[in-house]
Amino acid sequence: MIKVEKVSIEHLVIQSEGNIVSDMGSEKVMLNIENGKYYNLGRIGGDIWELIDKRILVSELINNIMDKYDVNKEKCEEEVVSFLESMHEEGLVRVITQN
Repeated sequence: MIKVEKVSIEHLVIQSEGNIVSDMGSEKVMLNIENGKYYNLGRIGGDIWELIDKRILVSELINNIMDKYDVNKEKCEEEVVSFLESMHEEGLVRVITQN
């Protein structure tokens, strides 16, 4: 598998193992067992987390978020890719290139 530096809309993403996620009000919070850190995913981040429980194309993920929230494609793509890159840097998601 190729190490991915930047996430693109053509990549597949999926949750990494070793995280405990819980609802806290309308937001999701997560504990990573490996590094002991807590993360507040927020409401939209929680929606993204639920959608990546199986492999999904980043472009499909963006379309799902656009269907649920009133956001334009450019802004949604920018925010979702940034969120996924942050999660990937922390080892919370796996990014997979398609062959």
